[in-house]
Amino acid sequence: MNNIPSVDLSEFLSDDPSKKQKFVNEIGKAYEEIGFVALKNHFLSDQLVHDLYKEIKAFFDLPLHVKEKYEIEGLGGQRGYTSFGKEHAKGKKEGDLKEFWHFGQEADDDANLEEDYPENVIVSELEHFNETGMEAYKMLEKTGIYVLRALALYIGIDEHYFDHWASNGNSILRPIHYPPIMEEPKGAVRAGAHGDINLITLLMGASTGGLQVQRKDGEWIDAIPQEDELVINVGDMLERHTNNKLKSTIHRVTNPPKEQWNKPRYSIPFFMHPRSDMKLNCLEECITPDNPKQYEDITAGEFLHQRLVEIGLIKK
Repeated sequence: MNNIPSVDLSEFLSDDPSKKQKFVNEIGKAYEEIGFVALKNHFLSDQLVHDLYKEIKAFFDLPLHVKEKYEIEGLGGQRGYTSFGKEHAKGKKEGDLKEFWHFGQEADDDANLEEDYPENVIVSELEHFNETGMEAYKMLEKTGIYVLRALALYIGIDEHYFDHWASNGNSILRPIHYPPIMEEPKGAVRAGAHGDINLITLLMGASTGGLQVQRKDGEWIDAIPQEDELVINVGDMLERHTNNKLKSTIHRVTNPPKEQWNKPRYSIPFFMHPRSDMKLNCLEECITPDNPKQYEDITAGEFLHQRLVEIGLIKK
């Protein structure tokens, strides 16, 4: 396998049971084998994608002193701006060559959450920035819920098992700017090799190149979707919950060839988190004599806190 498999969400949404099952089988098999797919026919319109890129480019073009006023202390980077080089991959000292923004959940009035999410940070300089970001957030969340429904069927549990946990979950939309590289990076890369923390990640912008996925044999392959496809991968929470049945694959964003150092890169991952009180205990359906229980019981909130400390966004 030299590229990630491509799947079509319209098959899952079809009234034809055989097409729906085909999607379930294809995405489940891909997530057992490599942990990544490219997905077409999601809920993001071309116009919304265009508008979102326009807004995030305008934000990252703002002067640094303006952006820095949106870097809020005490939130562990969970809302607003995080400046260049502050985050690093687990186990690395060198900061990644990126700056980013976080949009977070704006829960329904009747969500009955056990926690209060931080409020989103409003950018006063850009009239449509927050509105556009949250519209994309909702469409990515909707797409993610359908992917989780397919995976629930693949695992052998109720199709709507994840609906409650993922709706109004602690998800994050993260527009990322990788600025032009001005000098030899000294061991730093745009994003060091890592697995994602969450249930699944839906990524816009991988078609600009640089994203690589590590196969089971240790080889790195380029993840190159079509321009209208999202790249969607399994995160560590879902790997843990399925007792390693579904794979959270190590991936990275490499630095471009030196002749392309002068070009910036933008990507927009949506990290789909559940509500923090969701138990990530290994599902009984995924525990077998050949695959005994691999993990201790833990909630999503406890696991998230551990990992934010490990990647440097929360200080011990």
